[in-house]
Amino acid sequence: DKLSISAPTNAYDFGQLVNAVNASKDKCACADLLTVIEPSKLPVLLSNKLEGEILLMFIQSLEGYVLGRNPDLVYQHLFYLSKAERFKVVLALLSKKEKQQVQQLFDLLSENQNHHYSLEDLESLKKVYEL
Repeated sequence: DKLSISAPTNAYDFGQLVNAVNASKDKCACADLLTVIEPSKLPVLLSNKLEGEILLMFIQSLEGYVLGRNPDLVYQHLFYLSKAERFKVVLALLSKKEKQQVQQLFDLLSENQNHHYSLEDLESLKKVYEL
């Protein structure tokens, strides 16, 4: 069963979708979800529900399904994800291996750099992610 993804209007709906996507480990559906929401709304939609598992699923979904089509959207999501409540806590709890996945996405972003973000932007965002 493919999850049907429509743009959530509030944190509750978004949470339900994230939980469903996370439970099924459906990275394609997760990418669809991240594609239909405005990156700047991510901190509000996430509310205080950010977890390591969710952060990593976002990272993997962005890398696997969004990066090739729209590196700018990936950058925007990473930027606004870092503004989410609990971001620093979740970041601190990532294992070395998990941090490498985040690093890999940043590496790919710098290889796919476009005019929407500069390498300087990317470098300063990497510092926020403590990479």
